[in-house]
Amino acid sequence: MSQLLPRAVDPVLPPSVTSQARDLGPLESPLLWLAFAGAAAAVLAVTIALAHRRRVRRWGISGSIALFLIAAVTAVNSYVGYVRTPSDLGRLLQRGGGAMNVAGTLLRSTSDDPAEDSDLSATGGTSGSSPTAARPAAPPSGNGSIEVLNVPDPAHGVPNGENYVVLPAGYHDPANANKRYPVVYLIHGYPYGGPRDWLTSGSAPQTLKSLEDAHVIQPMIIVSVDLTANRPSTDWECLNVPGGPQLETYLASGIVPSVDKHYRTFADRGHRALGGMSGGGFGALNIGLHHLDEFGTLLISLPYDDLNDSVGVLGGNQAAIAANTPRRYIPTMPFPQKIAVMLTVGTGAPTDVATAHRIAGSLQRRGQEVVVHAERGFNHTWHTARATLPYMLAFADQNFRSAPASF
Repeated sequence: MSQLLPRAVDPVLPPSVTSQARDLGPLESPLLWLAFAGAAAAVLAVTIALAHRRRVRRWGISGSIALFLIAAVTAVNSYVGYVRTPSDLGRLLQRGGGAMNVAGTLLRSTSDDPAEDSDLSATGGTSGSSPTAARPAAPPSGNGSIEVLNVPDPAHGVPNGENYVVLPAGYHDPANANKRYPVVYLIHGYPYGGPRDWLTSGSAPQTLKSLEDAHVIQPMIIVSVDLTANRPSTDWECLNVPGGPQLETYLASGIVPSVDKHYRTFADRGHRALGGMSGGGFGALNIGLHHLDEFGTLLISLPYDDLNDSVGVLGGNQAAIAANTPRRYIPTMPFPQKIAVMLTVGTGAPTDVATAHRIAGSLQRRGQEVVVHAERGFNHTWHTARATLPYMLAFADQNFRSAPASF
């Protein structure tokens, strides 16, 4: 029997929430790469003027090249919005070894970034076949906390998976010991994405807090899931890969039950939302449509509905390709339970805009509730995912409020 949903609407949010999500971090500012480019040009000019001096020429050329490279890297980051703060950069460097890891540790230890209070670097782990208990990534506080839930599933090709659980303010308060919460699951992009991304580039903890402080949403749990299968360089697209990791099954049958076991959740589809950005958005759409009995709301940022260049991960298996191409199967799939879907895009990415409206039209023709939200001037980048996350969480909250409670 279909579950009735309220008519989907694009939430209207207060400026205090939207400005926080749209603001650029210190390492995203265009002024940064312009400063490095200017310094490189200045060094090059001095080098040309003093070209007759061999040592000046040698050091000047090396210095200008280094500065131009730094300018290029910071310009790309300014466009993409992946590294916002020095602590974000420190976490990125810590993924490397040797001197890079040391530099990352130093950056984080000297950072005055408020987000550094929620240490996102989990240590340890297990290689067993059963989920570990949640480990705090930071001490609980009045502003909520972040914990790591490691869910290994070797049977499905996932040796371990560090899933970050963002808890709302008051979760650990004894007065709320009997209170249950809805859950939003967010998937990172591919390749080279990971579960930390929604907490750093995506600013999920800060967005959750700003929405709660503005009394826009009721308290909820956010889970940034790990669908890398320990190989973040591979473009898995959240699929059950023939001969490889079964990531769709891992999420639906591993992560979700583990979260329901370790946290006080409403363990029903009406209080679960699945979302993601880019490759994670494709995964959320595909997995969500395959598991209508588990997720009542889908939150898709930077959407696409076919595998395109990633089709090779399925090894030419035509049945698997057809079953994992929403563009093909939505027009004929049954919907025994209704879903509400929000698709978010930046107007600077016209392909994303066209794709979002194509997906929306296809779902609406099947009787589903769909909203397309566009951010003016943004592109297919983390800037768009971060700026639209408040709208996606508020959209999910609309549906959570109308769902009947179950335990």
